Amino acid sequence: MSDLDLWLAANDRYLKAEMDALRQRLRVLAERNAPPTPQHQVDPTGWRGWVPRYTRTSRDVIVETVQAPAAEPEPPAHADGGETSPALAILAQRLGLSEFERQILLLCAAMEFDTGMGALCAQAQRDAARNGASFGLALSALDNPAWDAMSPERPLRYWRLIEINQPGSQPLIAASLKADERIVNYIKGLNYLDDRLTPLMVPVAAPDAGALPQSQATIAAAISAQLARCRDDGVTPPLFQLTGESGAGKLAIASAIAAEHGLNLYRLPVESLPAATGDIETVARLWQREAALLPLALFVDANALEDEEAAKAQALERLLDQNGGLVFLGTRAFRNAIARPGIPFDVARPLPTEQHALWLAALGDGGETQAARLAGQFNLDQSDIHAIAARASRSGSGDHAEAVWQAALEQSRPALDRLAQPITPSVGWDDIELPPRERAQLQQIVAQVRNRTSVYDNWGFRERLSRGLGISVLFAGDSGTGKSMTAEAMARELGLLLYRIDLSGVVSKYIGETEKNLRKLFDAAEGGGAILFFDEADALFGKRSEVKDSHDRYANIEINYLLQRMESYRGLAILTTNMKSSLDPAFVRRLRFIVNFPFPGAAERAAIWQKVFPKGVDTSALDFARLARLNLTGGSIHNIALNAAFSATELGSTLTMPILLETARAEFLKLEKPINEADFRWLESVGGAA
Repeated sequence: MSDLDLWLAANDRYLKAEMDALRQRLRVLAERNAPPTPQHQVDPTGWRGWVPRYTRTSRDVIVETVQAPAAEPEPPAHADGGETSPALAILAQRLGLSEFERQILLLCAAMEFDTGMGALCAQAQRDAARNGASFGLALSALDNPAWDAMSPERPLRYWRLIEINQPGSQPLIAASLKADERIVNYIKGLNYLDDRLTPLMVPVAAPDAGALPQSQATIAAAISAQLARCRDDGVTPPLFQLTGESGAGKLAIASAIAAEHGLNLYRLPVESLPAATGDIETVARLWQREAALLPLALFVDANALEDEEAAKAQALERLLDQNGGLVFLGTRAFRNAIARPGIPFDVARPLPTEQHALWLAALGDGGETQAARLAGQFNLDQSDIHAIAARASRSGSGDHAEAVWQAALEQSRPALDRLAQPITPSVGWDDIELPPRERAQLQQIVAQVRNRTSVYDNWGFRERLSRGLGISVLFAGDSGTGKSMTAEAMARELGLLLYRIDLSGVVSKYIGETEKNLRKLFDAAEGGGAILFFDEADALFGKRSEVKDSHDRYANIEINYLLQRMESYRGLAILTTNMKSSLDPAFVRRLRFIVNFPFPGAAERAAIWQKVFPKGVDTSALDFARLARLNLTGGSIHNIALNAAFSATELGSTLTMPILLETARAEFLKLEKPINEADFRWLESVGGAA
C-alpha cells in the first residue's frame, strides 16, 4: 500500500472511534432525556429530563453535560497536526479550534457520515423533527461546552466551517447546524480547493528546475531568503509586490518560489474579483482557510488594472488586507494603499544576453545568427520564446528561421492591433526617389536597427547607457514627399510590423489621459520590435509652451512624459512633420536621426512618373519628361495617376497625355496651386495630334 492509502486507512479508523464515542454520548443523553416512568417525579423545569447547572464566567456559560462511558479514541499520532495525524486533528490545530469546537464540527459532519445519526439526535433532543445537530445538543452532549463557540469571531463561523439554519425568530441554541461540504470531505480525507474558488483561480504549473534566467533567479532568491527569515521568526510574510514590465516574468518568479517551498501556486486575475464587499469578504476568508488546509500560494495578477478602475482597486485592497500566507501581487507600480506591509521587487524581462541564450537553446545548433537577430529586435520573456519556438516547429515550414521570425511578430500583434493601425508594407526601396544623402541616412538607420545587439552588448554600450537605446527618427518635409512610403520600405526591409499611430486616439483633453494612452502604446510595442509611425505628429510633439495656466502645465507634463518614453523605448519610432521649425529643441536633441525630405526636383519627378503606374499598364503615349515639368510632390503624382486610370476606364481608352493633364489640372486646383497654362498645352506642343 502507498503512504496515502495507509494514511487514509488510519484516518478512517480514527473517525470510526470518534463516531462510536459520539454515538455513545448521544445514547446516554437520549436515555437521560427519556420520559420518566410513573415511579419517577417529572423534572419541574420541563427541560427534557435533566437540570442544568450553570457556572458563569466573564465570557462562557458552562453547562453540566453527559459523560460518555466509552473510552475516548486514541490521540493523534502527532499533536502538532503533522501529516500522519488524522484530518480532523490537523484541521483543529491549523484553524485554532478548541476541543469543544472540534467535537461540534464532528457532530455536524457525522450527519453526513452516518444516516442513522439523525434518529439518534432526535432521541437525544426528544423531538422527532429535530433530527440533526444543534448548538443545544452540543452543549448537552459534549465535553467542556462554551457559549462563545458560536461567536462570529470564533473559528467555526469565522472559517465558515459550519452553516447555521436559523429561520425567523428561532433562538440560536435551537438552530440546526450543518457542516460545510468542503470541510466534510476534508475530514474524510479528500483534499481539494474549494469549488467556490475554482472559477476565480487558475492553477500555475511548477516550472522546470533552473528555468529562470539569472536576472530573475536573483530576485527569486532574495524573496526566498525573506520568507525563510519570516518562518524562523514565526511571523507572517509581507506582501511581495512584483512590479515592472514583465508580466510573465513575475508569474515565473512566483511559481519558482512556490515550488521551492513545496506550495501549489494559483493565479487570481484581478478582473475576476467580485465587486460587492460581502463577496470579497467570502473570497478572502475562503482562501485563508484553504491556505491553512492546503500547501498554497497566491499570485494576484493586477498588471492590467487601470487607475480609473476604482471599484476593482478597492476590491483588491480588501482582499489583500485580510489575507495572510504567501501572496504575490503582480502590478505595474507599487501600490501603497494596501494596509498589509509590502516589499517591492522590480521585475524586468530577461537581459538581452539572457534572451540570446534562450533563443540559442530554442533554435538548436546552427541558430547563432538567427538568435542574435531575434534577441536584438524582440524583448520577450522566456515563456514567450519557448512558445514561439514551439509554434514555428509545428508550422511545418521549410524555412525554419523565417517561421520563427513570423511567429515572433505574431506574438506581439494582438496587443498593438487594439491600439494602433497596422500597415502592410507594399513598397520597397526601388519605389522611393530621394537624393543620395537622404537615401544613405535611411540605409544607416536600417543598419543600426539590425546591429543593435552587437554594438550595445559586444561593444559594451548597454552598460554605459541607462536610456536612449531605442532609435528615434524624424522625417521632416512637405506632405507627399515620400515620408509614409519610406516608413513602409524600411519595415519591409527589416521584416518588422509597422503601426500608424492615430493621434486623435492618443491626445485627450482630459488630464492624464494622454499619458495613459501613450503608456499603453509603448508598453504594447516594447516587446514586439514594432515600428511606431507617428504621422503628422506636430500636434503632439510641438514646442513646450510657457506656463500661463493649469492647461499649459499639464500639456507640458504630457510632452515631458512622451520625451521620457521615447528615450527608453527599445524599438524604432518614426515621427513625421510638415513643419520642422515647430518642434521643441529639447525634443530634437533626443532624436537619433533627422531626415529631410526635400521637394522633388525634375529628375526625381520624372523617375516617380515612370514608377507610379503598375507593371502591365500601357504608358507608351505618355511623355514623362513633359510631365516632370509639373511642380508636384510624389503624393500628388500618385493621386493623378490613380484618377487618370479611373478616367481612362470610364472613357474606354488607354492612358493618354490629355487624360493625364486634365487630372493634373484638377490636382492643382485642389491644392490651390497656381497653374502655368503652358504646361498643359499638350495639343499645341505636338502639332494638334491627340
